[in-house]
Amino acid sequence: MSEKLDFLGQLDPDDPKQASQQIANKLRAAILTRRLAPGDKLPSQPELAARYGVARETVKRALELLRAERLIVTRQGSGAFVRAQTQRAVELRPHIEAAFDRPHVTIDFAGFSGETLRDALAEALDKVRVGRLAPETIAVRVLISDMTVPMALPSRSETQADDPAVRERAERITRRAADGIIDQVAELSDLGLIRSATAEVRMHRASPLFKLYILNGEEVFYGFYPVVERTVSIKGEPMAIYDLMGKDVPLFHYAVTDDDASHGTQFVEASRQWFDSVWSTIAYRYDG
Repeated sequence: MSEKLDFLGQLDPDDPKQASQQIANKLRAAILTRRLAPGDKLPSQPELAARYGVARETVKRALELLRAERLIVTRQGSGAFVRAQTQRAVELRPHIEAAFDRPHVTIDFAGFSGETLRDALAEALDKVRVGRLAPETIAVRVLISDMTVPMALPSRSETQADDPAVRERAERITRRAADGIIDQVAELSDLGLIRSATAEVRMHRASPLFKLYILNGEEVFYGFYPVVERTVSIKGEPMAIYDLMGKDVPLFHYAVTDDDASHGTQFVEASRQWFDSVWSTIAYRYDG
């Protein structure tokens, strides 16, 4: 077997996922960790089929999954290539899992509640528990808005003003997500599965208008919270509020490249500087 493809690993016979899904996961991890850089040509279908001992149809299904995620493009007669465009809407979960292939995992999040991060982390941490992912250290930092103080959003739509009852509802959501992240990471440490596993949450008094994820200091995922008017139940009564909708918000991906002047590299560096500046100045400890 060609040594040049060793970074793609082998299939796990004990993994319940189909071979096509496993192959897609291997290629996705190679793309997200820059072993296959934007513009690079993927190994040919015959090469991949030979490496993994599968039929070409299985490889085709794997490539279809990556094309649907907009990670690759195929060119008639030329093969498949890593998509060169880095500013694209992406789905977070596979990127979180790929981040856990590193020995030292760092995840920084800033936004409303961290529900999406909590759910995405749960899947990756489950794989750590059963030994399919084995990082040495995990460090998670979460920046969220303090809903115990007046906020512009979420608010009561009738008055377009801060409302303690609306904030109380939002506070329950943020605390549930923050506590979930802390508990999930702490469990790994308590079980002795990770040499070091920490999750720290800090709060600030600014209204959340966007969400930001920084993975291993090298990738950034950024998205805006649309403000929508909707009716929710507060203390058993319907109330129209202006709310922040984070679920299914498009995330745009930026990654560090070898070119310090590239847009991706500069965006990641600016995001890291912004996060650290808020974390070390106006943010304060979350008391769960």
